Amino acid sequence: MSGDADSTKSILYALMANGTIALAKGAAAAYTLSGAMLAEAIHSLADTGNQLLLLLGLRRAKRPPTTDYPLGYGKEIYFWSFIVALLLFSVGGVFSVYEGWHKLHDPQPLNAPWIAVAVLAFAVLAEGLSLAGCLREVNKVRHGRSLWRWFRETRHSELLVVFGEDLAALLGLCFALLAVMMTIMTGNPVYDAMGSMAIGVLLIVVAILVGAEVKALLVGQGVEPLVKQAMEDFLRQQPQVDVVYNLVTLQMGDDVMVAVKARMVPQGTDIALIETINRVEAMMRKAFPQVTWLFFEPDIND
Repeated sequence: MSGDADSTKSILYALMANGTIALAKGAAAAYTLSGAMLAEAIHSLADTGNQLLLLLGLRRAKRPPTTDYPLGYGKEIYFWSFIVALLLFSVGGVFSVYEGWHKLHDPQPLNAPWIAVAVLAFAVLAEGLSLAGCLREVNKVRHGRSLWRWFRETRHSELLVVFGEDLAALLGLCFALLAVMMTIMTGNPVYDAMGSMAIGVLLIVVAILVGAEVKALLVGQGVEPLVKQAMEDFLRQQPQVDVVYNLVTLQMGDDVMVAVKARMVPQGTDIALIETINRVEAMMRKAFPQVTWLFFEPDIND
């Protein structure tokens, strides 16, 4: 249920969009002297680096288990996702607030502001396409939930980070565009500085929300509630299983560890019981291919 989204595709969409946008914004910021544009350029540059870190995390998470790491490296993607959240907070958010505060106390008129407007309009289009690509992957695993509920429940940390970045980028661009337009209409560069600070606050809020969700995965969350309920329903539907006492899961990146304690229907002999458990395990692995480790503790007593 949770392995259908192509996170790599979403990251590549964002990488191409942010790389192109960062170059355009940087050139426009240097020419127009816009603080909001500079904040957006730094934001896009940070996002480009973040996507490279996520790709690195995905690659390292796929390494096979070793003696020192018998459960594999799947959770490493959570570490890199958390690093991305920290960078979004510091490089993106804090810098933007600082730049806005600096411009607020030392306002400078914009040079050729319509260039900034054109670049921001292009960036809105590019970020919109990136967010649309991300949402296509999110919708594959959302299963009718609201975006907020999916955000709180998803175990795809890399997809969560890309969604948060893309949404923050699109909203930030709208703030920057509004700030530049207000500066053009009023001739007051204070609006540009306020736009930079608004972008910074937005990035800090998004970084905190993303960081909180990734931290929960680092600590050790189980599978999504929908997936756990499906697993419990599957076991209860098996005629060989009488009662499911407990089902414990642990999300390890793309892989899942499951421990089951259940009362089995008496099979006559210990060998028959073992064979029955093996069949149930095989069917469960087929129904839930993300399950890499499955531990089954039977109980045939009342």
